[in-house]
Amino acid sequence: MPHARNRNPSPIPEVTWDTGLKEMNETWKGAIACLGVAVFFVMTIGIIYWQVVDQPNKNWILRGTFSGLIWERRTHSLVIQTLTEDKTYVEIDVGNVGNPDVEVPFVRNLCWLNKTEFCYTWDSVAEVKISLEVNEETETECYSMTWTPVHCHVELKDCFSMTNVSWYGGASVRGQTWPINDQNATTQPFIVSDLKDNPSGFGSALERYFLGSTGVAVLVSPDVPLRLGLDSRQEFCLQSLASVERLPLQYTVCVAHNVKAAHQEAVQRLSHHSRELPNMNTLWLPFWKLLANVDSGPRVERELRTFSNRLRRHQLGEGVISLNEHSTTLLSDMDHDYLNSRKRGMSKRLTRDLPLVKLLNISITLSPFLGVDTTQFHTSLVDGTEAYWLSLPSAPLGQPIPVMGQWRGKFCVKLNITNPGAVSWFLDRVGALQAHLGMEYVMLEGGEGNLLEEQVLRPPQTLGGDNYIGLLADLATRIGDSTIVTAGTRMTPMQSDWSPMGLKGIIPSLLHHSLLGYNFLIPDAVGGSLSGDLVTDEELFIRWLEITAFLPVISFHTPPWFYGEDRVLNLTRAYIAKHQSDVVPLIEKYAEEWRMTRNPIYRPMWWLSPSDPTTYTIDDQFLIGDEVLVAPVVEKGAVQRDIYLPDGGFQWQDSQNAQVFDGGTFLQDYPVPLEEVAVFLRRS
Repeated sequence: MPHARNRNPSPIPEVTWDTGLKEMNETWKGAIACLGVAVFFVMTIGIIYWQVVDQPNKNWILRGTFSGLIWERRTHSLVIQTLTEDKTYVEIDVGNVGNPDVEVPFVRNLCWLNKTEFCYTWDSVAEVKISLEVNEETETECYSMTWTPVHCHVELKDCFSMTNVSWYGGASVRGQTWPINDQNATTQPFIVSDLKDNPSGFGSALERYFLGSTGVAVLVSPDVPLRLGLDSRQEFCLQSLASVERLPLQYTVCVAHNVKAAHQEAVQRLSHHSRELPNMNTLWLPFWKLLANVDSGPRVERELRTFSNRLRRHQLGEGVISLNEHSTTLLSDMDHDYLNSRKRGMSKRLTRDLPLVKLLNISITLSPFLGVDTTQFHTSLVDGTEAYWLSLPSAPLGQPIPVMGQWRGKFCVKLNITNPGAVSWFLDRVGALQAHLGMEYVMLEGGEGNLLEEQVLRPPQTLGGDNYIGLLADLATRIGDSTIVTAGTRMTPMQSDWSPMGLKGIIPSLLHHSLLGYNFLIPDAVGGSLSGDLVTDEELFIRWLEITAFLPVISFHTPPWFYGEDRVLNLTRAYIAKHQSDVVPLIEKYAEEWRMTRNPIYRPMWWLSPSDPTTYTIDDQFLIGDEVLVAPVVEKGAVQRDIYLPDGGFQWQDSQNAQVFDGGTFLQDYPVPLEEVAVFLRRS
């Protein structure tokens, strides 16, 4: 057997370590455990410190060439700033999405490997997708934002801060301001309403477009229902409707180097506006409202002849005598009675045509409403044409039942403008009036509001929101280019006083209309017409006349001979002549520029000096194009006022005394006598 080698040749005897090792293991285990707890505690404190203290308060979400979108985690806001962080364009509070009480440490882009899009799911409530579009040619950058609810009946709301930003646009309101920062409006559907019936609503000069003085423009998608609220000097909020369809909130925010550039980019995106010029002949003649409180057609005709003779006697030149809807109806009924009498063979002495009316320049007023007590409405129920009116079915596939509303204090039905038969009936009615009256213009009122939605009824898609106004405008084009749809073109009736609801509201309203593309507006009558009474304040009438002479159309509710003074009549003649000789040619010149570029005809002070903060809040001066500055007096008893001449490397010359001033000059207590208005001409 082979000999086995000794495995431990060393003379040192083997030692057993088991007992000592066990003792050491217990000691080290305790030490290591304590060390682990300490490390875990330090790491926890570090993470908490990183999240709460050390982590940056903002995360860059998207970056363009000069701007970027930032998430402000403490304020739950999206902020667009310059990349150098020296200028903030806009701050959007989105804290209502999800739970505003929960701290959101950071947001993570779920659109992987894409530097122009950002995607995120917010607290399992809404998904947001933001895309960046850079236009190097126009030097603008646009962020398109879409919030989509994850669940049904989720209401989305984004609020835009007014801090350090002057905002313009949106909707016309009673007591219009420029900018809109001082306005208050409870959150309500963003649709047109008749401000006579709904003074707290939104007027007809309405667009889903907001412009900020920092060089930011907000354009809201036209395809989804929208609610808007304004909190004076704080914010304005866009809000979606909670529904089972999970309606999104969609808008685009464009930024540019200044407010003018932002506007010029925005109007190119508002492509639904027509660039066709209206009938420019409308601008030349003043409109005179016939105040005839009579109850028959022959009396209306007599009042027309009397009024026309007075215009000639006072040498007020040619003009258009404007009939309200009541007088139009009386003349229409007179024609109807005349035709019936001819059919019955009545004597010629008892019947008459209207040749004297045909000799006059008149405008008639029509609306899509028809009284429920009229013969025409009863006839429609009998002959089966009740579908001519906005209706609802009595049952599935049942007969339509006309929906009743109110118009001018009477119960009425409203023309179903989507029904070809109803449209043909209306056009035939206008044609008959044209044949008998030979009117110069047709005013179409009553397009505002949504009769079905106002009664919490769901309209068909073709009649949702403000679609009725667009369809009424299409109908007007079929009547002819002498047809004027008052929605969007006629300024809100104003109070006969010096307040923002009266005289002081004219220029803010003018600038608002023009910015939104409604350049060819018809201002309220000289002196205001809201009350329907004649204006007794002679000074108010004169100062109002001085402003209106520089607007597209002059209209009168109070005739100037009412004051019994030659001074008022002479001033009226002079300002009508100035309007025709100086203002209308200027409007025609800049109307062509508007058609080509979309630049407004009537412009705010910042148009010539878009980086000058002084110009952002001037609400009592306006420009016609780039060459005429108008600064009327809007304070009672004042014969002087402060005037700011915007700077742009040019000078301004007073049209009255030929004095020349540098741009950027502030003229304090500049004299403007009662019979004058301050007008400055730009000099290179």
